[in-house]
Amino acid sequence: MNPKTLRGERLHETLGDGFFDVVRPAEFPRAELRFRNDRWAARVGLDGLDDAEWIARFARFEPLPGSLPEPLALRYHGHQFRAYNPDLGDGRGFLYAQVRDLKDGRLLDLGTKGSGRTPWSRQGDGRLTLKGGVREILATEMLEALGVYTSKTFSLVETGEELIRGDEPSPTRSAVLVRLSHSHIRIGTFQRLAALERWDEMRRLVEYSIAQYWPDADGPAGLYDAVTGACARLGAEWFTAGFVHGVLNTDNVNITGESFDYGPWRFLDTFDPAFTAAYFDHSGLYCFARQPEALNWNLARLGECLIPIAGRAAIEQVFDGFAARFTSALTAQTLARLGLEPGPAGSTPLIEAFWAAMRQTAPPVQQSFHDLLGGALSERLRASPLGDVYGRAPWPDVIAGLRALAPAPGLAQALADAPAAPQTLVIGEVEAIWDAIDRDDDWSKLSAKIVAIRNTGAFHARLGLLAGPNGRPGACAVETA
Repeated sequence: MNPKTLRGERLHETLGDGFFDVVRPAEFPRAELRFRNDRWAARVGLDGLDDAEWIARFARFEPLPGSLPEPLALRYHGHQFRAYNPDLGDGRGFLYAQVRDLKDGRLLDLGTKGSGRTPWSRQGDGRLTLKGGVREILATEMLEALGVYTSKTFSLVETGEELIRGDEPSPTRSAVLVRLSHSHIRIGTFQRLAALERWDEMRRLVEYSIAQYWPDADGPAGLYDAVTGACARLGAEWFTAGFVHGVLNTDNVNITGESFDYGPWRFLDTFDPAFTAAYFDHSGLYCFARQPEALNWNLARLGECLIPIAGRAAIEQVFDGFAARFTSALTAQTLARLGLEPGPAGSTPLIEAFWAAMRQTAPPVQQSFHDLLGGALSERLRASPLGDVYGRAPWPDVIAGLRALAPAPGLAQALADAPAAPQTLVIGEVEAIWDAIDRDDDWSKLSAKIVAIRNTGAFHARLGLLAGPNGRPGACAVETA
């Protein structure tokens, strides 16, 4: 570790002990490093760790210099599938450390998953399956490559325990994961304080959130406005990535609008608005097309928490603008994925027609963005396996509209290095990667997939359109080679 570059922080402690419980990490029988995210380690000054030091920090959780002396299990409440639960909190994870992004100065959290029991574990064992960790690596890598503002899987260490799970063949292997996130303050963090009527602590949380994450926000209403805009953009980013998070409870939405906490996630194969990722989501509450609605519902719960200190009128004015902000973000993000410059004010109807065509013809999502890159260039369509699809209504009119828009300045250079086929991450690919690990301890397929995904991210970076506004670094914000 280079102490000249690491910048440890312990700011979450300043909120006071009513916001967390000091905990101890589990002691694991084994610690075998399976994944380390060196490109993001460099961004926070931890790339100098050798593997033994990495294990000491991210499996035994020896404190980072200048950061938290002991792990903190955070307290929060939340609505789970619209039912309020006051018995939540970090049940198998904790806030391990806070660091600074050396590129832009953001405060970032190193949080865990599978690090042992806490006061909030209830009946759980506080552990994570190795398969769950592998799936989180894949989700975060793919989302980052597609320009979604996501947490980063920072480390995965296999821990040598056998776990029993109802949704995996058991016994199954165990792991501890560390994620790098732009805040672990959730909507549920505010809900807990409102439920307990701790208004002084609510004001303290608002002040902290503004100071550390939204410094341009003006008071509680300004914070709510910033979070609402960030969540509207996140919904648009998921939509254009063809991604289904699966469990959009209020404790799974944070105040920076960063996607995190990946369980039963899926990427769409063919476009299907009703596709549901979680096998236990029987009503389709969190299906693909209802994700913006879910974010909006969760924002309503945040607004309820802030009304007593911000005023109803100010909160309702912001809340009423969510749909327009989502539509604007969806237009911008769709154009970005298509390699087109932000369109004129009248481009929203064209983008609405694009998504209507996707719904009507249900093509493979990633293949469609691959084919229509640059405004549906004729040579790309001739090479597409979906040529017959694009010949059917309403595609000809949509394609004509896309071709009338300006391509991104970096398109010509990017096309010279464009992959011959789109990068996908459908469930069969995920299972094949896991089967090789589970059956033969073969990690080569995972490694190869990460390289392929990062190459896709590098391709998008050359277009220069997917980084996101106002400090929302996506695929373009890091070196993706």
